[in-house]
Amino acid sequence: SQIQRALRAFSIPLERLHVMKGHMIEDMCKGLSRQTHAQAKVRMLPTYICSTPNGTEKGNFLVVELCQTQVRTLLVTLYGDGNLSPQMMYKIYDLPQGITQGEGEALFDFIAQCVIQFLAETISSDTNNSDLYLPLGFVFPFTCRQTQLDKAELLSWSKGFNCSGVVGKDVVELLQKSSQSASSQSRHVEVVALMNDTVGTMMTCSMEGRACEVAMVADKGSNCCFMAEAYLVETTEETSGRMCVNTEWGCFGDDGTLNDLITPYDQSVDEESSNPGEKRFEKMVGTLYLGEIVRHVLIALTAEKAIFTGTDAAVLKEKGVFTMQHLLEIVNNEDGITEVKRILEGLGLQPSERDCGRMQQICRAVVGRAATFHATGLAAILSYMCQTRDLESLMVNVGVEGELFAGYPRFEEILLSVSRLLAPECMATILASRDGSGRGAAMVTAVALRLAAQRRAVDEVLAPLRLSRDDLVKVQALMREEMDRGLGKETNASASVRMLPTYVNHTPDGTEKGDFLALDLGGTNFRVLVVRITEDGITMASEIYVIPVSITQGSGDELFDHIIDCIIDFQTKQNLVTQMLPLGFTFSFPCQQVGLDKALLLTWTKGFSASGCVGQDVVQLLRDAAKRKRHLGMQVVALVNDTVGTMMACGYDDPKCEIGLIVGTGTNACYMEEMKNVGTVEGDQGRMCINMEWGAFGDNGCLDHIFTHFDTVVDETTINPGKQRFEKLISGMYLGEIVRQILLVMTEKELLFQGKPSPKLQTKDIFKTKFLSTIELDGDGDSAANNGIGLDSNGLALRQIRTILNELELDASFEDCVLMREVCQTVSLRAAQLCAAGLAAVVEKMRENRGLDQLSVTVGVDGTLYKLHPCFSTNLQMTLKDLAPNCNVTFMLSEDGSGKGAALVAAVADRAAN
Repeated sequence: SQIQRALRAFSIPLERLHVMKGHMIEDMCKGLSRQTHAQAKVRMLPTYICSTPNGTEKGNFLVVELCQTQVRTLLVTLYGDGNLSPQMMYKIYDLPQGITQGEGEALFDFIAQCVIQFLAETISSDTNNSDLYLPLGFVFPFTCRQTQLDKAELLSWSKGFNCSGVVGKDVVELLQKSSQSASSQSRHVEVVALMNDTVGTMMTCSMEGRACEVAMVADKGSNCCFMAEAYLVETTEETSGRMCVNTEWGCFGDDGTLNDLITPYDQSVDEESSNPGEKRFEKMVGTLYLGEIVRHVLIALTAEKAIFTGTDAAVLKEKGVFTMQHLLEIVNNEDGITEVKRILEGLGLQPSERDCGRMQQICRAVVGRAATFHATGLAAILSYMCQTRDLESLMVNVGVEGELFAGYPRFEEILLSVSRLLAPECMATILASRDGSGRGAAMVTAVALRLAAQRRAVDEVLAPLRLSRDDLVKVQALMREEMDRGLGKETNASASVRMLPTYVNHTPDGTEKGDFLALDLGGTNFRVLVVRITEDGITMASEIYVIPVSITQGSGDELFDHIIDCIIDFQTKQNLVTQMLPLGFTFSFPCQQVGLDKALLLTWTKGFSASGCVGQDVVQLLRDAAKRKRHLGMQVVALVNDTVGTMMACGYDDPKCEIGLIVGTGTNACYMEEMKNVGTVEGDQGRMCINMEWGAFGDNGCLDHIFTHFDTVVDETTINPGKQRFEKLISGMYLGEIVRQILLVMTEKELLFQGKPSPKLQTKDIFKTKFLSTIELDGDGDSAANNGIGLDSNGLALRQIRTILNELELDASFEDCVLMREVCQTVSLRAAQLCAAGLAAVVEKMRENRGLDQLSVTVGVDGTLYKLHPCFSTNLQMTLKDLAPNCNVTFMLSEDGSGKGAALVAAVADRAAN
């Protein structure tokens, strides 16, 4: 019964393992959170390794590893062939007596000397040394606070090391310094990366042309690392992509969560250790401790006279007498008890046959528990990865290394079966790692260099699109110059910003009342509306009518007769035929306005070509049609542009709204200018709304310095090359196409999609601007709590990016998705910044016009890009605040500028007339 009790202590029910897995996930979340990181037992240290090998890595890489009693140096050569056959040379140097307790400087000088000696022996003298740049990976197996891949501060020594002057210092800097002072040859050696052996294990297993995203070391100590979503690692600034996190799970349970699983035998091992109460998890699973656990079980059972009754068992009192080697030989022995008897007799015991059988049972129980606990930790990590990536199921490769894994054949079977029971949604494939601390460290270094080279190449492509504050200040000044030219009587004809007078002299003041008609004609569908303004606010009714192609391309009389027929139909349905209602007419075609109700059509666009209209007053054409139809129920009082309508629609709710802005398929702005500055219209009193037509800003070449190669290519393929240049940098019609051109160049440079563009990506306009909105959705990593796990739409957004890329028939890796988001962010940020620079010129001019130190003004905004893109409005507002600090600008979304806005222009005109 005593034997059964001892064995039961090592057999953990599945429900209890589920609880343990839950605690592990909780502690992982604690370790990742900025607020609770300091209290977490599972430390979750960022490694700054943001990618696994992809097989293209090539070159020579040095590795130096500090071991318990030795320094190991390696030279690894990769050939970019999927890393299937790296060439490796290595040498081991014994640490001098006492160096692990001496001065830190001496230790690092010795490591540097080993590297120099190794290079002298391995690199042939005919190699031109001055050409030889050798990146070095440093394997340093002590707990560090890493702040970059090549920057790590030692937190504490362990494993018998205690060198002075190192704790709190950057160990990479110490090694680099020693290398530089040691020899001129070593100036070609640069420490590129610092890592621990667990991370190396993961990198080694990624070499077979398949990514490995989890690694476990089951050795004297125990640890695990995995690729986490970077935005969840709150202790770093990195928010996009993934980063390898070193869990340091050996301390799991130090807060008491494993107390009910700790047996009296574990307690005895802990008390005899050099750090009682610490590393509780590691002391139940690490091979340094398993032999000791068995020894304490035997001591207890001997005392209870359940084993070794006929022999003197005093030898068991000796610490370390029963080794891991003994343990493995016993559990792996399938041939009865002969081998067990031999081992026990070798220790000086005289076991009975029954003792040997029991010994075998105990050893298997202790090793089985260690494997089960490793599996539980792995299940916690796999479930966490699956949830934070927002996946229904996860398939992942797990690299494993260490004495327990290599020496106990059932370890892998237990690892897979138990983790599958605890995390059924995850499928792990176990890969045996080969030399994680050596070859793996070379891979970390190689990947770091590949990513650094890729980053330089990406920055080079995107640099022309990244505008400095000086660039934006210059655009603002140029816009101001063009505005002044557009307002001047002499200079108006040659200005790229037309600054058209609208003859709208007032914004709503709230006293407008009555029923007003609006007509919104901007394409083959047009709307007729009635807008009722009362003290309680505005109510509207509207109907959409279609204009057949035969009419849009027929005669002008037919077109305007059709419009009047529709107005009559609408007024009849609304019981408004008997009233004479003022009408505001939104006419979205290029016009030269010569009065509020007088505008000459300059040219038809959007597929219209009705004869006899160009050069004519469109208001008069509408009035003539009403006469022909004998319709007296309306009076056209104003012709309105949609940007002005946007301003007026918001002006009803906010009297400070004196600017209209549209950022949708196209872009334009209008604002209230002092009459004395409008040289193209007679009169100096009051104000007038100016329709800027700013889309054409830059058509005279003044913005050429901002235009990139991508913009030029896009411009050349439009129906109006060289025209509307500003609009082509900002508006929704062009942003997707700019992104597509960048993606093509990046693919050509092999920065994306392994250098293979799809035929679809080469199709003009295939990349829609709405894709930018989807791709940039929540790319900044604002995480929300979800099952105690930080989960935002990051995982979701990346999945949607992949869906978009699949639509374009592109085979995209995770890194491709992250880079693709960066391209979209760059293009949409530039658009918002340029729009802000234009707006800054407008608000600053208004402030100066009015002689104010501080201007408070509202902008009425409309357009799909502004309304639907997740970051455009924020970027626009932040940039505007920076460029025009003396202006307090509020943005107000417009509802139906072309309908409600046109009616309000009519209402304001009616108020002024009465």
